[in-house]
Amino acid sequence: MTALEDARAHLAKAREFLEAAELTNDLQLFNAAASNAVTSGINSKDAICLTLTGRTRKTDNHTEAVTELKSAGPAGREASSTFSRLLRLKSKSQYQAESISAADASKSVDWATRLLQVAQRQVSG
Repeated sequence: MTALEDARAHLAKAREFLEAAELTNDLQLFNAAASNAVTSGINSKDAICLTLTGRTRKTDNHTEAVTELKSAGPAGREASSTFSRLLRLKSKSQYQAESISAADASKSVDWATRLLQVAQRQVSG
């Protein structure tokens, strides 16, 4: 697969997880909504980086993922603060005992939507 084909595949996953985030948020399943939004955002980041740089790194280190996006060019820099905010909800939505609030779940869906929009613009370029 070429980098562009990989980017398109990540973009499709980003869309799918965003739809799941929207549905679970509507069902008031806030942890699932935020978790799906985070996964959507990560796939959008991968699509952006693959399109702009031809590669993406897989890392569990959130700081490295944000730095990678930020260094991908103007579109990456534009999206990096939104991506950083979204990643801050990953541990709480997936691993911690404390649950995500309705407000944070809604914010996560909004942030994932913004990231998907940036990814779509870059991939369709």
